Amino acid sequence: MAKLVECVPNFSEGRRPEVIDAICDAITSIDGVVLLDKEMDSDHNRAVVTFVAHPNLAVDAAFEGYKKAAELIDMTTHKGEHPRMGACDVCPFIPIQDMDIEETKELANKLGKKVGEELQIPVYLYEDAASTPKRRNLAKIRKGEYEGMCDAIGKDKTRVPDYGPNKMNLKSGATAIGVRFPLVAYNVYLGTNNKDIADKVADAVRSLKGGYRFVKALGFEIKERNQVQISMNLVNYPKTPIFRVFETIKAEAARWGVLVTSSEMIGLVPNDAMLAVSDYYLRLENFSKDQILEEKLASLGGTATAAKETFYNEVASSSPAPGGGSVAASAGALSGSLAAMVCRLSVGKKKYKDVKEELSKVRDEADILWAELETLITTDMEAFNKVMECFKLPKGTDEESAKRDKAIEDANKEAAEVPLEVMKKSLACMKLAQVVAEKGNENSITDAGVAGLMGMAAVDGAGYNVRINLTSVNDKKFVEKLKKEVKSITNESQKADKAIRDLVESRL
Repeated sequence: MAKLVECVPNFSEGRRPEVIDAICDAITSIDGVVLLDKEMDSDHNRAVVTFVAHPNLAVDAAFEGYKKAAELIDMTTHKGEHPRMGACDVCPFIPIQDMDIEETKELANKLGKKVGEELQIPVYLYEDAASTPKRRNLAKIRKGEYEGMCDAIGKDKTRVPDYGPNKMNLKSGATAIGVRFPLVAYNVYLGTNNKDIADKVADAVRSLKGGYRFVKALGFEIKERNQVQISMNLVNYPKTPIFRVFETIKAEAARWGVLVTSSEMIGLVPNDAMLAVSDYYLRLENFSKDQILEEKLASLGGTATAAKETFYNEVASSSPAPGGGSVAASAGALSGSLAAMVCRLSVGKKKYKDVKEELSKVRDEADILWAELETLITTDMEAFNKVMECFKLPKGTDEESAKRDKAIEDANKEAAEVPLEVMKKSLACMKLAQVVAEKGNENSITDAGVAGLMGMAAVDGAGYNVRINLTSVNDKKFVEKLKKEVKSITNESQKADKAIRDLVESRL
């Protein structure tokens, strides 16, 4: 499996969608980063953004978000219900796949150093990344919020940041960067506008007030709804499940003659957390997670879509897309996957300890490449379909005809550029395959060899598609440029192909 980390930066802006859109655009400007969710709350004046990425990409993506927030958010004028101390208030990393806490802590420290030094923002590490036990709790770090911290930083020795200057950045504030278990951000609304009742109910479930150990809760007045809200972070939902907190809030609110009117999830929620709620309220007997259709399909290595129709079925159909370009991208992805596999079969073994660091880096690079090539399978198909759509544009007038011709030209250029990208990334996979063929586990030498063969097939196949798409492009400079690139990549790939073959033969 490829390494995967989730990052959930919280920004002190919930009233200007264009600002959060700009921040999200900055985050996703790093190729390979996937934006999962963004939530804005105008009363809290806060936004929660969720993205996932390979760990090699996550720090750069988060930093781009910080940089854009520092540019567009001014904490000297910020007001909102939610506790806050900075433009990017908090930024937790959550290990999702093939990652452990220690590896994730390295990301938090790397980002903290970069934000502190390059943006001159005071950085505090919290939760599992905390530099001292006293800094595990975010609420203690953020004590006094922006205004209080302006007075404390630089004067109170206990408030010296882990990274960055020992003085407040007046415009961008301070920030907390951490590592944590996946939490559930959960709000419950009460049928009253009495803030005192909200505070008392929140205290009943809040850890610091003797409530549940893994619940952080505050009462808020939501003026636009004329209601109060219990806003919570459930930091360990298996040990303190959602239903238990909800039932406690219902009971405590009833003591004050108030009903719960609704509740809401902020951002993404783990599947297991919702399954526990279903099991509790439906009183299910002998219920198993395997009874969930999507869970069962996932455990079998498929998805609902894959169950209906595989990629191979689509290729074998009468539809012209996906075709050779997508298949070439698939071959490239297999090349990268095999290179990563050989690394995993080598790293950690005593015999290959001298190349552990090098192969670990190759593994991470291969993981990024095969994931990008997998995406290009669909991108190539979409580029072809776009060309076909352009041919359907109206051409009844000279203006319509000219517009149609330009659209076709642009679409054909894009259709040529996509397989060119497949060639570039497949060549990169071949270079990694060459390294693992030379230095990786000798028992997997043929796997390294097949990685090279798949990479060469991808380069040649994608090259065909670049060339045929260029026959429909009128821009001669563009055509010549891409033809030169195709020739150069092909020549370089052939050299790598020969080197890999020679290594395989010598070690068989």
